[in-house]
Amino acid sequence: MTKDELIDAVASVCDSKRQASDAVNAVLDNITSALSKGEDIVLTGFGKFSVSKRAARMGVNPRTGEKIKIKATTVPKFKAGKALKEAVK
Repeated sequence: MTKDELIDAVASVCDSKRQASDAVNAVLDNITSALSKGEDIVLTGFGKFSVSKRAARMGVNPRTGEKIKIKATTVPKFKAGKALKEAVK
């Protein structure tokens, strides 16, 4: 499902596609903003969005076989909640 398809699905239960678009964009913007601040987002039954830190490490360039240093980074993480896991089964 793409973002546009999600907006269309939300619009089917809203008054207009514009309201659905605003709602989806607001949710995504707030999740992004919270994660960029290092905060966790917990949606009970759905899952938990969090931030994880990856340490610097050595890697290998697959083309040349040359060893390269991979910088430390921060990445978003999602862990599905029990209700979501059950719904997918």
